[in-house]
Amino acid sequence: SNPEDVREAQKANQETFFFLDVQSRGEYPRWALNKFQKSGIHIDITDEDKKLLKENTVDYISFSYYASRTSKADTTGVDTNTGNAAGGVVNPYLKRSEWGWMIDPLGLRIVMNSIWDRYQKPLFLVENGLGARDVLEEDDAIHDDYRIAYLKEHIDAIQTTMVEDGIPLLGFTMWSAIDLVSSSGGEMGKRYGLIYVDKDDNGEGTLRRIKKDSYHWFKEFLASSNI
Repeated sequence: SNPEDVREAQKANQETFFFLDVQSRGEYPRWALNKFQKSGIHIDITDEDKKLLKENTVDYISFSYYASRTSKADTTGVDTNTGNAAGGVVNPYLKRSEWGWMIDPLGLRIVMNSIWDRYQKPLFLVENGLGARDVLEEDDAIHDDYRIAYLKEHIDAIQTTMVEDGIPLLGFTMWSAIDLVSSSGGEMGKRYGLIYVDKDDNGEGTLRRIKKDSYHWFKEFLASSNI
């Protein structure tokens, strides 16, 4: 409700939408050009370049969504431990992952509406998933109910957005089918996969592949889904 916080969020969203603005509208946003000029940055671009950019915008918008971010102008005494390289402050209304990322399925609906309202182009969600420390039990089971809950809530949000809001979505690919090195921390311990890979942060392990509970849930979901 603080206008200063609203302005901070607005600036954060401008930066978030910067690349999409260029790719979808075929031109640099005015705020960015003004910032470049004040910073002494000169973009060597010709009228022909501008014409090509304007005539070759994207046909659809692909994007990733893991968590939402919250902005605040004055962060004095405020928890900023979001664990996200993109920054922000902790949202008291949301739960956090083990890495501090805000778990916000409704935020996905908000983002899809925001992108559509801004560009009116079909969407494609290319990354969505939960990084967590999975435990391999003695019977080779991995009970990742937290990942199932995360995926279900976000897929429900997608379906609601498509049906109730009429937002077109070309496709959805989760992150990820199999455990891999997390790009945010360069570690195996932060696992995203439906399939467990026996390898640790030091590169040690048998590399065995083991299906998690989320694998079986997702397989059943895909078989029974009508979307």
